[in-house]
Amino acid sequence: MRQPHRERELTAVSADGTRVHAEIHGDDGRPAVVLVHGWTCSVRFWAAQLADLAADHRVIVYDQRGHGRTPAPAGHSAGYSTDALADDLEAVLAATLEPGERAVLAGHSMGGMTLMAAARRPVFREHAAAVLLCSTGSSRLIPEALVVPMRPGRTRTWISRHILGARAPLGPVTPLSKRILRYGTMGPSAAPDRVAECARIVHACPRPVRVAWSHVLGALDLDAEVRELRVPAVVIVGRDDRLTPPVQARALAAALPGRAGLTELTGVGHMTPVEAPEAVTGAIRSLTGTYLDTYLDTYPDTDSAGSAKSAMGAKEDVA
Repeated sequence: MRQPHRERELTAVSADGTRVHAEIHGDDGRPAVVLVHGWTCSVRFWAAQLADLAADHRVIVYDQRGHGRTPAPAGHSAGYSTDALADDLEAVLAATLEPGERAVLAGHSMGGMTLMAAARRPVFREHAAAVLLCSTGSSRLIPEALVVPMRPGRTRTWISRHILGARAPLGPVTPLSKRILRYGTMGPSAAPDRVAECARIVHACPRPVRVAWSHVLGALDLDAEVRELRVPAVVIVGRDDRLTPPVQARALAAALPGRAGLTELTGVGHMTPVEAPEAVTGAIRSLTGTYLDTYLDTYPDTDSAGSAKSAMGAKEDVA
């Protein structure tokens, strides 16, 4: 029987003072993995990966600003930007990893965009050993979205923009809302319990936060940053992804300057870590086995390439 893993909570302070809720699952001295969730989600989105990876990894998760237990930016639009996403990631990496300690970073949807946005940052380059870009894209999100079943063009783009940026409240989780969510974000083979879990997570996102981030995503252009992502990378996409369809993943894999692999999952939509947890977790394990085990073998006298245990006493913020 699998033993419960160690779990700690801490707060990382971002460049603008935002207090980012983060969690560390698993024991010190294990290979480090950082999981970054997407738009309208939270740390709960990674439940399947946490249950598996924390048994033999040290898994770091955090709530993006305005999501979960991380507060929304206070009264200014500058707090909603790809630069702010990169600032928050840097703060979490600095608070949870020792100087020079390497980790595998996995981002889903807006989480993948966070990794792209941080690609030039010194803290990111110091800590990133490899990345998983999961159900994500770097630009043209609205024109290439397939939520509206029409031919590409101005009309489809206009309708898609208004749907994704809708200000209407999502309301309670109901059979109808689950059907709508499944159509827009999940594949035809998604199990009912996984649809329900995604609905609970997405509906918990505050409406102003959802709308503010939709504007950022609608204007996204991280193509130049992708070319700066100079670490080994794996790109995963569901073939039935309507939000960041396979054309986005193929463009990413082609643009990445380093070693990049591309996996397309049949019958899977946008919520790949929930819909296909074995595939996503397996990709993370493959990256840690390839790029972290070698690193730890090079530094056998360190705890995960650094004395993370001593750092926790100073950096942990007990609620």
